[in-house]
Amino acid sequence: MIRFLLVVIFLFMFLILGIPVLLVLWLVGKSRPGLKDRASKAIVGWAFRCVTFFAGTKIIVKGLENIPSDSAALFVGNHRSYFDIVLTYYLFPGITGYVAKKEMLRYPLLKDWMKNIHCLFLDRDNIKEGLKTILAGVEEVKNGISMCIFPEGTRNKENDTFLAFREGSFKIAEKGGVPVIPMTLVNTAGIFEDHIPFIKRATVVIEFEEPIYLTDMDRSAKKNLGAQVSSLISQRYFQLKEEHGLTP
Repeated sequence: MIRFLLVVIFLFMFLILGIPVLLVLWLVGKSRPGLKDRASKAIVGWAFRCVTFFAGTKIIVKGLENIPSDSAALFVGNHRSYFDIVLTYYLFPGITGYVAKKEMLRYPLLKDWMKNIHCLFLDRDNIKEGLKTILAGVEEVKNGISMCIFPEGTRNKENDTFLAFREGSFKIAEKGGVPVIPMTLVNTAGIFEDHIPFIKRATVVIEFEEPIYLTDMDRSAKKNLGAQVSSLISQRYFQLKEEHGLTP
């Protein structure tokens, strides 16, 4: 319970004490949006590193060399924990936003930081609004801002299983002309979700797989990209669990 309290207190203090910082960043963004982006990334990345430390999480990161340095990308991964965003954000080398559910807009201050790091908010129940969000993501990657999306559409609540990857999630990469970087996340639920409300020490493995370039794929392959990427991630998931002794 101590770890849970440390994380909650830190996040609360960060949001409250960060109010003047948000104001300064807003002013900076009026004339120097690039500086605002870099500063927001550094501040949020620092906060997430602190949360990782307070949670006592050990992260094993693999495949960073697979992230292209000459273009934006669409990162896609399996989704099991609230910590998936905390643990992946500061690993991305460039400015990267997430596609989040629109319900996150309910939370003041948090939503402001999310907007600062280029998060987009998806209405999962409205096809027309959802399409607008995807098109906004296309514009982001065309402008050099990478995006991260969890194609299962929600947190999977059962360990060692995978929900179907929604094909529409990959439209950002297809229409934006950027590669897809599959991410395999192993044991993130071991931090919190497996024993709510406690946060416990856990070892997490995050592996970035080789980029997938949609320009090299025919139309039929693109139609089944979600299933292909899901299969790749699930295969690596079980291999990594065994390699790092994370099996029961």
